[in-house]
Amino acid sequence: MRSETIISAQNPKIKNLLLLQEKSKARREQGLFVVEGRRELEHCLRAGFIIRTLFVCPEITGASALDSAEIYFSGRCPKNQISAPSFLRHPTHAEAPCHSERSEESPLVIEIPEQLYRKVAYRESTEGILAEVEYKSSTLEDLELPENPLVMVLEAVEKPGNLGAVLRSADAAGADAVILCDPLTDLYNPNLIRASIGAVFTVPTVACTSADAIAFLQARGIQILTAQLQDSSLYYDVDMRRGTALVMGTEATGLTGRWREAASAHIRIPMLGRLDSLNVSVSAAILLFEAVRQRQ
Repeated sequence: MRSETIISAQNPKIKNLLLLQEKSKARREQGLFVVEGRRELEHCLRAGFIIRTLFVCPEITGASALDSAEIYFSGRCPKNQISAPSFLRHPTHAEAPCHSERSEESPLVIEIPEQLYRKVAYRESTEGILAEVEYKSSTLEDLELPENPLVMVLEAVEKPGNLGAVLRSADAAGADAVILCDPLTDLYNPNLIRASIGAVFTVPTVACTSADAIAFLQARGIQILTAQLQDSSLYYDVDMRRGTALVMGTEATGLTGRWREAASAHIRIPMLGRLDSLNVSVSAAILLFEAVRQRQ
C-alpha cells in the first residue's frame, strides 16, 4: 500500500483536498469527492465506491495511518449489529465488500498531523480520517426496484442539508430509491453527505430530469403521489401499499405543473397552526413512515 507523510498546508495534495470540499466544479472536473468520518466511509466502501486517497491523523485515530487503512481495505470494516426487519433491508448494499475489486491500484495513504487535520476537516467533531473518492454515476435504468417499490422523489430542492436529511429518513424507512429531479446541488456536496450520515451511499440515489423520472415511474406502473395543498386528500387516506413514488418540491414554490398533472393523486399533511408548510425533510419523513405503517 502506497503511503507518505504531509505536514504543510501548502502541499498541493492538501490544497486540492480543500478545493474538492469547496467547489462542485472541481468535483465534477476531477470525478472526485470527499468523505469524512468512519461511519460514512464504511457505508461508502460497502456501496462499491473506490477511494483514491486516504488521509489519516494517527493522533486522533490512535493507530498508524497504514494500520487504519488496513481496516478498511482488508474487508474488516465494522458491521452494523442492529438487524432490521427483512422488508427494511437493502440486500444490494448490505452484503457488498468493503473495497471494490474494480480498483486497479491501491489507494494512496497520507499521514497528517493533528494541527493540519483540523484545518482540512469539514466537521467540527471529527474522527481523524477522510478520503478522496471516485464518482460512481447511476442512472434510472440502474435502479433495481422490487415489486411494489417505495420511492422518494424530490424536485429542485437546493439545500444540501435538507437533501441529506431526506436521504437519512429514506434509509430509515427502507425506501427502495431516491430520485433527485433537476437538482440545484450536486449529490456529493460535503454538507449533503454529512447531513445524511452516509445514507447517500446506503439508498440507491440518482439524479435526472423531471420528464425522465415521470416516464420511468409511469412505465413501471408506480403511482405518483404529489405533496401539495391544493386539490388534495389527507395523506393517510391514500393507499400506499402498491408501488408508490412520494413526490415533493421546494418549500418556497412547491411542485411544478408537470408533476401535478402526472400525479395519480394529490396528498397533503394537515396543518393545524398558522403556517402552511413544514420543512421538506420533516414532510418526507412523515409520508415515508405512513407508507411503512400501511405496509406493515
